[in-house]
Amino acid sequence: MTNPSSRAPIALTCGEPGGIGLEIAEKAWQSLKEELPFFLIADPDHLPGTVPHQMIDDPAEAAGLMPEALPVFPHPFGAPRTPGQADPENAEGVIDVISQAVDMAMSGSASAVCTLPIHKKALKDGADFAYPGHTEFLADLGGVDNVVMMLASEMLRVVPTTIHIPVSEVPAALTPELLEDTIRITAKGLTDQFGLGNPRIAVAGLNPHAGEGGAMGHEDASVIAPVLDKLRAEGFDIAGPLPADTMFHAAARARYDVAICAYHDQALIPIKTLDFDGGVNVTLGLPFIRTSPDHGTAFDIAGTGQANPSSTIAALRMAARMADSRPQSA
Repeated sequence: MTNPSSRAPIALTCGEPGGIGLEIAEKAWQSLKEELPFFLIADPDHLPGTVPHQMIDDPAEAAGLMPEALPVFPHPFGAPRTPGQADPENAEGVIDVISQAVDMAMSGSASAVCTLPIHKKALKDGADFAYPGHTEFLADLGGVDNVVMMLASEMLRVVPTTIHIPVSEVPAALTPELLEDTIRITAKGLTDQFGLGNPRIAVAGLNPHAGEGGAMGHEDASVIAPVLDKLRAEGFDIAGPLPADTMFHAAARARYDVAICAYHDQALIPIKTLDFDGGVNVTLGLPFIRTSPDHGTAFDIAGTGQANPSSTIAALRMAARMADSRPQSA
């Protein structure tokens, strides 16, 4: 494992300047300045200025500055920041900051990337952003085809196998190949980035009562169960397919390290109910660590001082723990 005292700082990207990202970055520094080093990549002219900040030329400078000021790696943008509004002229800057953070993580000058929320329409309008979202862009930058979205907190880790598609399309999209890839990537991520030697994996059924022997749908027996049998034969610690409605009470959660779910809401409703402010978005399968707060730009409260930094603080802390758990060769 990495020695925390020698860990490189975490790169925090600014996200959409008109959203709440820069405000919660400053609030996160207030909470974490004595705990863990990170630096913000942003246009200095966009900073709300509620805390002291210090420009840096090298990420290595961040640790020494953290107790006194928010370290900022400056990156110029095309337009001023207007809280509550996305300006397409800033799109190139938002994209370039993400690329710069990934370069730093890949080179080792940053131990992880933590991304603040972006506004996809502004990126498309201003820079012809060709990706559905952050995750797909990061996968491209990392040179990988398949990644997994995990939502994690101190109480629960969940992975939706299918993500942003209509529920009516889930049965066709939930293929054996996708499920197997999702489980393999999740298991490797929990081993390499969370220090779990042989993670305990619980897999939810698609249908009520996991199909109840075919009475409530065939997918659990014909699609999910054969994949789990194959992986169990390889040594994976897997339970399922399980009825989703009995997987998330306290005693059930104690029996697994991650819940693999069939679709978006099956995974996200329980974690957001249990820990709405502490949930962290983690991308597994990348050649670098990436975390993110589990919320959007919140234009409606940008500039009002109401933004809650809890999820960003949790995301930075999780990134640090993941970096500390990585093998030295990783």
